[in-house]
Amino acid sequence: MILVTGATGHLGKAVVNELLKKINPADIAVLVRQEAQATHFRDQGIDVRIGDYDHIETLVKAFTGVDKLYFVSSSDLHHRVAQHTNVVNAAKQAGVKHIVYTSFQRVNETASSPIASLANAHLVTEKLIKDSGMTYTILKHGLYFETIPRFIGENILETKTIFTPAGQGRTAYALRAEQAEAGVNILLGKGHENKEYVLAGSETSSYEDVAAAISKVTNTPVTYYSPSLEEFTRTLTQANVPDIYIGLFAGFSTAIQQGEFAKTSSDLEQLLGRKPSTLNEFITSHYSSN
Repeated sequence: MILVTGATGHLGKAVVNELLKKINPADIAVLVRQEAQATHFRDQGIDVRIGDYDHIETLVKAFTGVDKLYFVSSSDLHHRVAQHTNVVNAAKQAGVKHIVYTSFQRVNETASSPIASLANAHLVTEKLIKDSGMTYTILKHGLYFETIPRFIGENILETKTIFTPAGQGRTAYALRAEQAEAGVNILLGKGHENKEYVLAGSETSSYEDVAAAISKVTNTPVTYYSPSLEEFTRTLTQANVPDIYIGLFAGFSTAIQQGEFAKTSSDLEQLLGRKPSTLNEFITSHYSSN
């Protein structure tokens, strides 16, 4: 039995859909917090388990009989460490044999990282998993292509300017669906025990590249401007953007500028058995349909 946590989110849903292409639904389980979220899974013949990262007893029950656990990191940034500790401890108590954990690509693992607050929970979780005695596979996800519209704004064709303090930093973006597919190939394959993979693209792109690609696909001139952090913060504050989002966008932009996500990897290509999607392919798919 393979259980997927976070099954109602974008990544978890993509993993479930990929599993359904390759194995019997009866061999798939999902973790959801509420029964109301489970209807479409039950209709597909999937085993639905009710559990909450905040309550370890629900997780132990949900993980019982599970051989492999695809562990999607929590979206609750403030409580991630406690929640992840519950997941790992529950998996061990329930007898889970193998954990596949969705971590993140990085260079700087110190407190000086501009995304240290996000990174810490992943680093703690990786250690918990490695110390648990269970076999594991750590997936160091690169930035999704899907984060581009979020970071530059969905109304980019109106503003016509990418406004973010990332300098000339480059990113080895990857498509979320392909990272999910790679994870499924690991779940169903052999020889992945106690290994780590960087699920990043095989090419890098800057925001200048992004602007050029959008301009070409939409026939709308889009430019890139990299402000100082002070100007960026001031401008977004004046636009009434909540502080939590300003900090998040500034942190990721600075991380991009510092090369946190710039390292390409052949891992994704090898796990997929083909070249990963490119920036131009993503931009064409996303913006030609909008």
